[in-house]
Amino acid sequence: MAARPEKTFGARLRTALDERGPLCAGIDPHAALLAQWDLDDDVAGLERFAYTVVEALADRVAALKPQSAFFERYGSRGIAVLERVVDDARSAGAVVIMDAKRGDIGSTVAAYADAYVAPSSPLFSDALTASPYLGFGSLEPLYAMAEKNHAGVFVLGLTSNPEGSQVQGAIGASGRCVAEEIVTAAAARNAGASPMGAIGAVVGGTVETPGFDLAQLNGAFLVPGIGAQGATAADVKRIFGAGTRNVVPSSSREILRGGPSVAGLRDAAARTVEELRGILD
Repeated sequence: MAARPEKTFGARLRTALDERGPLCAGIDPHAALLAQWDLDDDVAGLERFAYTVVEALADRVAALKPQSAFFERYGSRGIAVLERVVDDARSAGAVVIMDAKRGDIGSTVAAYADAYVAPSSPLFSDALTASPYLGFGSLEPLYAMAEKNHAGVFVLGLTSNPEGSQVQGAIGASGRCVAEEIVTAAAARNAGASPMGAIGAVVGGTVETPGFDLAQLNGAFLVPGIGAQGATAADVKRIFGAGTRNVVPSSSREILRGGPSVAGLRDAAARTVEELRGILD
């Protein structure tokens, strides 16, 4: 059982970014990467892959983002590996962002909150990704639990998958698109927080420049797609402009291809941080 962190999520993330550089490294043990590392697609391969990434990066990158689905597919033994990944990574000083994109209503959301942002859970993470597309307010039990326990929530805002625009770009009764409504609602929740509020937003690094103000969020932006998906540090600057200080660029495959050696992973992460610092600082 973990203890509630003394500092807020926003404060911990700000410190990690400032001290370790602007990078969130993904832990995505999908079959293709296991094969690339000459590992079997089984729990033993999963363990070797995930624990190697933690050993290589948890003491030097700002954040690690395990993708829960790639652990869940092995059943209870995969979840046990994920529990250790979370604990070991947090113990080494990395901010852990659980990428599970949970979303529902009522008591189900409350149960997800208990699973991911309650210190009594073995999966207690610094933050959780979540889908607000049953309505921003549908995640209220998750927001409340996260804030109470100094954890964070990254709601999906503008994702880079082609299908996302069908919902995120739709214009509501207010005349604003759904993505803007989500960011505006999160900004209201974060009002007055320093250095950042608990509610962040996921904005893909390959999206078009938004037609609304992202800086209003007063929270962190988790930005996947850096590297293998084609997004660059220049894209981050284009999308966020003066608001890049609160950006958490995320790279998975580009860094994970540096394995299976610890040194290779560290070199890949260091190159990415250097590139990002050169444009974002």
